Amino acid sequence: MILSHKYKFIFIKTAKTAGTSIEVFLSKSCGPQDIVTPIAPPVEGHQPRNYEGFINPIPEMIERPGKFLSALHHTITSCTKFYNHMPAREVKNRVSADIWNDYFKFCVERNPWDKVLSHYHMHAAREGGALSLDEYLARGRFPFNYFRYTDRSGKNFIIDRVIRYEHLLPELGEVLAQLNIPFDGTLGIAAKSKYRDDRRPYQEVFTEGRRRLIENAFAKEIELHGYRF
Repeated sequence: MILSHKYKFIFIKTAKTAGTSIEVFLSKSCGPQDIVTPIAPPVEGHQPRNYEGFINPIPEMIERPGKFLSALHHTITSCTKFYNHMPAREVKNRVSADIWNDYFKFCVERNPWDKVLSHYHMHAAREGGALSLDEYLARGRFPFNYFRYTDRSGKNFIIDRVIRYEHLLPELGEVLAQLNIPFDGTLGIAAKSKYRDDRRPYQEVFTEGRRRLIENAFAKEIELHGYRF
């Protein structure tokens, strides 16, 4: 997650959408007062800054009335005001209304079948290559993103633009031009791309059963963005 006072934007990092590469690129243009959250594992050229601070628990207790104690405990014990993959709703609660309303807020989203396949390859590589696709799917721990850029209902966007991963560079170029951030058409880094050796299109990998499983799991994101297999 990045909040830039210098360029007046908030970047909401989503899962498996080139978010780390974008963060590294944007962090190089950010000023010393901007907020840049850490990446794990750290990436060369990325410098976290200004992400720690006091959290006002009241807005988050109102947002999550059933989790009063956990919200209070987090406020008391944590000094991390902003963190990686932070949902836009939490960012909104932790910045002033002027910043939220005036800054341009954006993220990236990806076709769920392609996103799941990328997520699978990352986990398979981290587990030594022994994890099969069906084993991964059976776990049901998928890279959902909709809650990071919508309201509590999951049906309404609360950010200004969702860039399509399928058109990442041209659409990101439009946003960066709007923000007056220099961009030559490339990010200059492909973080976490090393996990995937099998580059077959997802249509060649997913059987009918697998396709429908993802379609059901990602129903909200498919409806929000009109994705099709």
